[in-house]
Amino acid sequence: MNFLLDPLQFSFFQNALYGALLVGVLCPILGTYVVLRGMAFLGDALAHIILPGVVIAFLLGIPLIFGALVMGVLTAVGIGALSERDALREDSAIGVIFAGAFALGIAMLSATEGYAVDLTHFLFGNLLGVGTADLYTMLVLAIIVLATIALFFKELQLVSFDPTMARTLRLPVRVFDYLLLVLIAITIVVALQAVGVSLMLAMIVTPAAAASLFTRRLLPMMLWGALIGAASGAIGLYASYYLDIASGPSIVLVATLIFGIAFVGRTGATR
Repeated sequence: MNFLLDPLQFSFFQNALYGALLVGVLCPILGTYVVLRGMAFLGDALAHIILPGVVIAFLLGIPLIFGALVMGVLTAVGIGALSERDALREDSAIGVIFAGAFALGIAMLSATEGYAVDLTHFLFGNLLGVGTADLYTMLVLAIIVLATIALFFKELQLVSFDPTMARTLRLPVRVFDYLLLVLIAITIVVALQAVGVSLMLAMIVTPAAAASLFTRRLLPMMLWGALIGAASGAIGLYASYYLDIASGPSIVLVATLIFGIAFVGRTGATR
């Protein structure tokens, strides 16, 4: 029992644990849509594209989460508009923007002193540095995302599984596509400090992908994903504390291990 209780005597660990659980629950719920709709590349690109916004906020001395939020939402809307054009394949256009924006963020950051440390923070997260104010901001954004999913659950489900039927029912498919992109952007912002830009996709996709091995129904998949994500966050954080490794990669490795076990168990059961 001391194994579990000893780290909790430190307030920074308590905040980190709350943050890990919050990210672990939110990311897979939204990630279920990402997995089902095959949007993993777009999600990864969106996570990297917000880096210039984070750097600008850092240089201006304002909370990083605000720069990431503004850049993320603007980028999500821009990607949605881009997907309506036929001049260039969507994945090619997103790839160009992804690489260019990420390079711009690194270039801006490299112009500041001590950028190597700051770059590591942005790329791989700093969960142990999460403060009370950060937690409240993350919680508010998470509530917004979860409330929106709950409010439009049936519409998002229909648009994701059968867009043709959605159009037949005169649902504004493009509006819900934009909404989903914005929700992905906000989720990325929530998880930014926990796992960083480079590992963001793993927390969105891996628990949801593991959940998809248990069920193909949307709501149970979300619940399984949230359970796996929360367990990954808690176990990964404790592992990082006792093994003295970075918390973000530790959490992602635990999620990957759970996925591997689920995959082997599923394939073994079907033989």
